[in-house]
Amino acid sequence: MDLIDVNNIFSLAYDKGAFSDQCLRTLRFQYAQNPVYRQWCDLTGAAITGNMMPVSIPSLPVSFFKTHTVVTGNFPPELVFESSGTTQTIASKHLVKLAAVYRQSFLKAFELFYGKVSDWCILGLLPSYLERQHSSLVLMVDELIRLSGHADSGFYLNDYAKLSEKLQKLEIEGQKTILMGVTFGLLDFAESFPQKLSHTIVMETGGMKGRRKEITRTAVHGCLKDRLGIAVVHSEYGMTELLSQAYSKGEGRFVCPPWMKVFVRDEQDPLLVRESGKGILQVIDLANCYSCSFIATEDVGMVYEDGSFEVWGRLDNSDLRGCSLLAV
Repeated sequence: MDLIDVNNIFSLAYDKGAFSDQCLRTLRFQYAQNPVYRQWCDLTGAAITGNMMPVSIPSLPVSFFKTHTVVTGNFPPELVFESSGTTQTIASKHLVKLAAVYRQSFLKAFELFYGKVSDWCILGLLPSYLERQHSSLVLMVDELIRLSGHADSGFYLNDYAKLSEKLQKLEIEGQKTILMGVTFGLLDFAESFPQKLSHTIVMETGGMKGRRKEITRTAVHGCLKDRLGIAVVHSEYGMTELLSQAYSKGEGRFVCPPWMKVFVRDEQDPLLVRESGKGILQVIDLANCYSCSFIATEDVGMVYEDGSFEVWGRLDNSDLRGCSLLAV
């Protein structure tokens, strides 16, 4: 019998006590039912107790999704997400027991930050992702496009002229629009079709995918703001190994939904984890109830006292990733 009620996860408010209680329930469930996570906890010497604070719960290195089957329980997955990586790297695999959990997670998070999907026209500029299967980002954007119900919502591969024409039409109509794009695609589009967008949010999902030279987030946002006439660039922080996303409404400062939280661990002492400060980001994603909710990433950044965070880049010698790779 499952020990996790998904409805409890997605009904959480920004309440520290309720989050801690759900973390402990998830910890007990995953320690008992996830052999990879249990072995990792035992190897670290962590004493799993009933009064652990979230910041003290052991986190599984994200690289384990490349080398192990990270699942809680025994099930045939409804979805299998794979990281994009490069031809030289091993892809991560995230086995998702219930597609509905992922859909509930990204929809509730989107509506928390942006309101009803039906109020928006959603445009997806994700060329490298549309060319492969098993992308969690493509599934999310595809579902948002469908739920928007807008006749002009849709994906664009490399047809920048058509995208520009569509944006100009939506601007004339005063239609609220979100253009979600991989970073290199947005830069290519902005350079080819500079224009003034007044009713459109431009949201970058990170990543050059080897198509362009890596540049700082500040430089990317500066280019997009200059060429598209926008005041700020929004961003989405997600990865194959997480079923939840954090969003930034400007300047690369991300905010999590109530069932997700980011901590920071020391680069020299991986067992030293703090609620705020500079270091390597560590994520609790309670939506990962049937894989592992406690993830030690390879992203370097800053966590603020209010729980918001910035992503500055990647640890040295770690693989290039698809989402939010950019350094500040």
